[in-house]
Amino acid sequence: METSAFNVLVLAAFGLLILVSGGIAYLTVIEWRDRRRRENDRKQQSTIRGKTRRS
Repeated sequence: METSAFNVLVLAAFGLLILVSGGIAYLTVIEWRDRRRRENDRKQQSTIRGKTRRS
């Protein structure tokens, strides 16, 4: 009885560890993608503004 309860707790701990690690990885990738998109938008805006000033 003690062994099966211990095994359930170990499996639950590993499941939660995997779930939390996956969530952190997801948030990291989303933040990286958003930062890259903001930098590209900023570069486009500066290029557009530079062209309108020259005209």
